[in-house]
Formats: sequence, structure tokens, C-alpha cells
Amino acid sequence: MNEQTVTGSCLCGAVSIEVDLPSLWCAHCHCSQCQRFHGAALVTWVGFSSEGFRVTAGADSLHWYRSSPPAQRGSCANCGSSFLFQSERWPGEMHVSLSNLHGPIDRAPEAHVNYATHAPWLELADHLPRKD
Repeated sequence: MNEQTVTGSCLCGAVSIEVDLPSLWCAHCHCSQCQRFHGAALVTWVGFSSEGFRVTAGADSLHWYRSSPPAQRGSCANCGSSFLFQSERWPGEMHVSLSNLHGPIDRAPEAHVNYATHAPWLELADHLPRKD
């Protein structure tokens, strides 16, 4: 690990990861699948090159769920933490939930995506672009 690497894990620590900076992007997702998978109004994702993503412990505890034909979501089979996303729509990328990373990354969230399905009870006070 070097200063350009950030570690992360699930809640119980059974699955540990490393990602290499720079990140590709960071955004808040408001899609209904993210809402249901995480039990939250939105999820802040960070995109990384798949080549710069590594499972460093607990690969046997990492469970993948095919949430749609081109996409799958990764979670810990022990604690249920949902923190990874891959899709054929973005080949060569691994998306990691920002909340599951243990340190800062190289950028702040840049947009709200899938905003058409946002939770109407959540008021946002930022001025980031809202994209559908």
C-alpha cells in the first residue's frame, strides 16, 4: 500500500479492499435499486479502475447479487454490508460506496444522479448538478 491507495471494508471487517487513486468520479445515486439495496435515500459511489481494485481479505465472504442483467452488487455474506457495484454499462470500473472507505479520496461528490427517483422526503441543500 502507498499514499495513493485507500483501504475499505464491510461493517464486520470480514471483507477488506484496497483501491488505487486517482478515482474516476464520485456521485450521489438516487436510483430505486440503490435505495432498496442500501436501505437509504441515496448512496455515494466512487468509481475506480477495475485494475486498481483489490479484495485483500475475505473474498469467500463477498456475495454478488445480479440486480439487473448487466449489473451486479457486492455485499458481505456475514454482516450484509452492501458496498460494491459493477455493470457492463461501465466496463473496466468498480464502484465502491464512499462510506465503506477508511480514508479520504481525491475528490468530493460531483453530482446527484438518477435524481428523477429521489426520495421526496429528503431535502438537499447543496448546489451540485441533478441528473436523471
